[in-house]
Amino acid sequence: MAQSTLKAYPVWDGGVRLFHWINVLAILGLLAIGLVLMFSKDLGVTDDGKILLKATHIWVGYVFVINLLARFVWAFLGNRFARWKAFLPFGKVYKAQFQAYMQGRKIGQNVHFLGHNPLGRWSILVMFLLMIGQGITGLMLASTDLYMAPFGSQMKAWVAEDEAAIAIVQPYEKQGVDPIAYQEMRDFRKPFRTLHTYLFYLLMLSIVIHIAAVIVEEKRRRNGLTSAMITGEKVFKEKPFDAD
Repeated sequence: MAQSTLKAYPVWDGGVRLFHWINVLAILGLLAIGLVLMFSKDLGVTDDGKILLKATHIWVGYVFVINLLARFVWAFLGNRFARWKAFLPFGKVYKAQFQAYMQGRKIGQNVHFLGHNPLGRWSILVMFLLMIGQGITGLMLASTDLYMAPFGSQMKAWVAEDEAAIAIVQPYEKQGVDPIAYQEMRDFRKPFRTLHTYLFYLLMLSIVIHIAAVIVEEKRRRNGLTSAMITGEKVFKEKPFDAD
């Protein structure tokens, strides 16, 4: 149904917007520190500096993981656009939206959505899966590298010469460490490190695609897609397909 003037619709609630911007800052921080660590030799970073950078990376990673977990909880508590069924590409409602969206594209007619459009939902799902993978592998690396939470104590116990030596085991120090057990632990760590690296590249690619798609949609539809993550509102001349 056509409208003579623009109408603002509330879409993203405070919880979604808070998650989004904390996530942006956390990923930027992790990206910056991660790149310095990747090229630490070329940059002349000392061993102590590398440990400090890793510890900082891990603490920012905790913020990233906690924020991600909070978002999953908010998917049960937030408004209808924050909930699982609003952004996962499954179910009868999604099927109807997808059919309407594709039919609109076929005849050259824009079908507007308050929430994510049907194709955008797949992008969101992929990014969430990649972030989950990054979070899990990152926590394992934190535990096996600097013996930090959540499994640092168990890793210390694994590599210690005996129970009494657990208290003196420190990152990158040989005191109290059983060399054979330490090598076993590092071998256990390798797949997580490899996966963490490749997931990083995929996540960066998905973010670039996401940003590009937002820019294209913003130019095509001009409905406040970008500003909606600040104000919480989108504006439309025509009533969106998923409006009440």
